[in-house]
Amino acid sequence: MKRKNKIYLRMTILLLVIYVILLTVLFLSEYNDSSATIRSFRDAFWYSLVTLTTVGYGDLTPVTPLGQAIGVIFLLLSAGIMMTLFGAVISFVTSEGLPLFLLGFQRKKNWYYFADYSVESSTLAENIYKEDPDTVIIFGEKRDEQTEYPNYPCLFINVSPARIVAHKKNTGSKCKIFLMKENDIGTNIRAIDLHALPVEVYARTTNGRDHLSGNINFFHSYDCCARQYWHSKPLCRRENTIVLIGFGNYGRCILERAIMTNILSVSQHVAYHIFGDAGKFLAMHNRLHETFSLNEVSETTDSLIFHNDLWENHHALMALADRIIICPDDEPEGWNIFWRLNSYYKLQGRIHLHSNRRTPGVSYFGTNEEIYTPDQIMRTALNRAAITINEIFCRSVSYPTHSWDELDDFHRDSKIAAADHLLMKIRILLDDETVTELTPEITQKAYKVYSENRKSPEMQEMYRRLDHTRWLRFYTFYNWSYGPARNDIARQHPMLCPYDQLNPEQKRERDAAWELLGSIALEL
Repeated sequence: MKRKNKIYLRMTILLLVIYVILLTVLFLSEYNDSSATIRSFRDAFWYSLVTLTTVGYGDLTPVTPLGQAIGVIFLLLSAGIMMTLFGAVISFVTSEGLPLFLLGFQRKKNWYYFADYSVESSTLAENIYKEDPDTVIIFGEKRDEQTEYPNYPCLFINVSPARIVAHKKNTGSKCKIFLMKENDIGTNIRAIDLHALPVEVYARTTNGRDHLSGNINFFHSYDCCARQYWHSKPLCRRENTIVLIGFGNYGRCILERAIMTNILSVSQHVAYHIFGDAGKFLAMHNRLHETFSLNEVSETTDSLIFHNDLWENHHALMALADRIIICPDDEPEGWNIFWRLNSYYKLQGRIHLHSNRRTPGVSYFGTNEEIYTPDQIMRTALNRAAITINEIFCRSVSYPTHSWDELDDFHRDSKIAAADHLLMKIRILLDDETVTELTPEITQKAYKVYSENRKSPEMQEMYRRLDHTRWLRFYTFYNWSYGPARNDIARQHPMLCPYDQLNPEQKRERDAAWELLGSIALEL
């Protein structure tokens, strides 16, 4: 197709050059003859146009032998020229020529390039457009004739990211590129050399860190689902028994988010009952017993109970549960579990079902519309909050610290986990379990409560103790242990101990995550 387009272009240019030469010769041969009707270049152009289109008005005719000879050439060329020009126009309209041409008028807008068109990429593109109508959505493939055209403005251009970036000509903000298929960055030819382009890349993955290097960022759809779940359906104080059925990718991420963020009180004792194969999970996270009671319900701390038998055997547990989360990776199996629970079990708690289908009367979570949003995928707000936490932390301690750009992936994740707990802190401060979104009013109100309460030494100690619990969970989840001095290679840290064993400066470090509320309130 590209070779055909180039042939059309070269033929068009050649014919235009010949056409201009013929017009010039026609004009020069006619304008000195007193009986000529073609006396200007404009007359010559009009005569050629009438002749080439075979209209033949007869108002202008060549009278000199040379002019008549050129007229014969125009007659002979008319069909060929018109067919070539028509083919060039058709090729321009039906190929990438027209979209690229239109794209050139929108260089100052924000460009979002998707390597392929799919349900996930279309959902994210639509959510991006809702938040920023002054944007350009580009899909890097031709639209299939059977594909329904999206409900938002977009372009289908079958060109590489490099060509799109070159066409933007460094105007406006950087182009953002999305690879929406799982682990696509290692197999998609369009991912080659993306690290060398002035772009921001977001690639979907099932493993690895959230950040690779330079401009390459990863996102995990399972983790996005888990984060969205606990934000929209957060843990409540009255909930002490939670059942999680299904421990595949979704179940694992939901439990991980619970470990990181579900800290409401220093005296809470929530028991998580997990049904599914957890062998690899427990083998990998071998220090969880330091912050959780494993396989035994505790009245003083949170518990993780991993069941090796069928959930169907535990009628009493299902009746006791405050919340049942159904999240096998196979969605039809989830619906099957949902109907069996409702049909054969006595239940008093809420049932939350992972489903991409919106069904009245069912408390579902994890739809594409909820997961594939700019805030979930690009995490700009979360990362900005994490950067602010690090800045507050750097100002609050006396020993040398690192700026955000100097932090390694693990310590960036640590700050991100602290930012992710921000919503829970607001719920604690306001004593309001209905808060599920950060707004300027709510955040400012929570910070005022914190500023007032921390005047009490007992309250300040409570806040610090609670965040230290959250911090301990994060580090033990990644298999860190206590050591007299910090050693990142050995994964040892002197603060991995009970709160009462910390020195005053170490206790003050826990204020950074709470102080973030003031900065976020000002920013919002």
